[in-house]
Amino acid sequence: MIVTSELTSPSGIDLSYLDPAVRVQDDLFAHVNGAWLQSYEIPADRAVDGAFRTLYDQAELDVKAIIQQAGGAPGSEGRKVADLYASFMDTERVAAAGLAPIAGELSAIAEVADRTAFAALLGSLQRTGVGGALAVYVDTDDKNSQRYLVNLTQSGIGLPDESYYRQDEFEAIRTAYIAHIDRMFALAAGDEAVAGLLPAEPVGRRIFELERKLAAGHWDVVRRREAELSYNLRTFAELVAEHPAFDWQAWGSALSENVAADAGVLFAELVVRQPEYLGVFARTWEQESLSDWQAWAMWRVLRARAPYLTDELVDENFAFYGRTLTGAQENRERWKRAVSLVQDLLGEAVGKLYVERHFPPAAKERMVELVENLREAYRRNISELEWMGPDTRKAALAKLEKFTPKIGYPDRWRDYSALEIAADDLVGNYRRGYAFEVDRDLNKLGGPVDRDEWHMTPQTVNAYYNPGMNEIVFPAAILQPPFFDMNADDAANYGGIGAVIGHEIGHGFDDQGAKYDGDGNMVDWWTDADRDEFAKRTKALIDQYGVLSPKDLPDEHTVNGEFTIGENIGDLGGLSIALEAYRISLNGAEPPVIDGLTGLQRVFYGWAQVWRTKARPEEAIRRLATDPHSPPEFRCNAVVRNIDAFHEAFDIKPGDALYLEPEERVKIW
Repeated sequence: MIVTSELTSPSGIDLSYLDPAVRVQDDLFAHVNGAWLQSYEIPADRAVDGAFRTLYDQAELDVKAIIQQAGGAPGSEGRKVADLYASFMDTERVAAAGLAPIAGELSAIAEVADRTAFAALLGSLQRTGVGGALAVYVDTDDKNSQRYLVNLTQSGIGLPDESYYRQDEFEAIRTAYIAHIDRMFALAAGDEAVAGLLPAEPVGRRIFELERKLAAGHWDVVRRREAELSYNLRTFAELVAEHPAFDWQAWGSALSENVAADAGVLFAELVVRQPEYLGVFARTWEQESLSDWQAWAMWRVLRARAPYLTDELVDENFAFYGRTLTGAQENRERWKRAVSLVQDLLGEAVGKLYVERHFPPAAKERMVELVENLREAYRRNISELEWMGPDTRKAALAKLEKFTPKIGYPDRWRDYSALEIAADDLVGNYRRGYAFEVDRDLNKLGGPVDRDEWHMTPQTVNAYYNPGMNEIVFPAAILQPPFFDMNADDAANYGGIGAVIGHEIGHGFDDQGAKYDGDGNMVDWWTDADRDEFAKRTKALIDQYGVLSPKDLPDEHTVNGEFTIGENIGDLGGLSIALEAYRISLNGAEPPVIDGLTGLQRVFYGWAQVWRTKARPEEAIRRLATDPHSPPEFRCNAVVRNIDAFHEAFDIKPGDALYLEPEERVKIW
């Protein structure tokens, strides 16, 4: 169930969740959210819950209503939406089909003649949603944002991250993973449509060991963040010459089978994100037996298709990827999973209707005003930064002026006319939907850069900064309480959506975003002295976060300060700039006291309530290893203790838990 307070306030602060027993000076997060944290129980079907999830739940219900009312002529977007949903909800047909929908894929793997044919088969499978040993995506060239390039990045493993294959704390998960693979194969072998295609003996250990070899070549989460290290331009000819064991032409041709250009032309130049991994993959490809690779590929098919097959496979898939890895006790209701599939494959078709029903023009107008106030606040702060020299300051301000805000929804919607959806073909729908996106992505190559494209749908509860476009994007669904309330006092809005806006702008100036200029190109616009000063300040923030351990976990589980630094800079800059923007919005007026809180205090309360979150221990541990964001309690508390205005607003003194000596407070932007 969704728990929302029955108490409303013109301040925009949910007073029913406050815990007066906790002093704000000691723990802002627990003071603002404590009553909720103590009483709320995470629903059985999820691993984490909170303010973001409340918005997600509402958007999910809104989308469900849109889907259930969809329809129209055959081939229309409305009919495709309705048919895709129906194909997932038709449990009788899914059960009757059994594993027959994947028999062709498993047969092709079992009968593959040689490694060239196998490389082609992997490309074909990857095009339809079966993950390969390499992930492929198209993006603007980091050093020439006027063109698109293919990017190759590490993949091929079934656990969340390479650390799961080597760290002692994940030993039990490794054991459970091997057993899970064996159970999935055993369940599949019980279906006569595929029984004769699968290995006769258990293969979980063999598959795990192959994945462990791939994982040994993966970069860790900290190194993967490095923009410069991750930009390695190669020609297709160089790729073939450096790693001849793998048939790149066969693989690329199959992956791009619905694109006009030849693979060698499409991939004429490409970016290799982790070049060492390519070497590890190529050696493993050459050294491991074909039968082990075939077993691995069958596992990739089973894993990718499991959510769309029989209840037995769905349940076993959830037992590991849901219960074991995240702690969730139950799978989500079927209609929720059906809605997710529609969102994945026809997201903008639903998004059109979502915007019409749930995003009034006045909300967009208010957001435009907020964004401009945040930009002005950044402009003022950058102009007055005491640690930055004039040359770097000029370049930073030039980048700020070139930021492109996108609010609510795209100006041009995606065209789904070429996508075939059938009400009686769930697995086929997924294959075709995934291939549609791969084809759309690859067809960008050689064409002009589309600066109107969105990478989230309007009904997504999130926001993002794209360095290659120098754009900040705010989908309609995040523009709701507690982030944004049209009827609330401005202070809470600045602490909520204002800080989110500031956070996303801040990514343009975090430790990696600051390597890109206003046109989205990786260009060094820093003087040596300013870069050193910036590095000194980011190092101080890394050290602050690196000793933090979530209250509900054993002390050995700590935040990785290097991994989370980009998001931490975004949080610190976002709230700092939101405070300045709030002051700008007052235009010299004294804000009223509401609910006993001053304007500045309400900004901080607004900040704290957006991080209202509880997570199961398994999920909290998984996120520490794989999520570049710090845990919510630290996104709240570790930020405010660095801000002078917080100490002033609540009279924070030495001895208070959130007090930080002035000389230890980090100010970047």
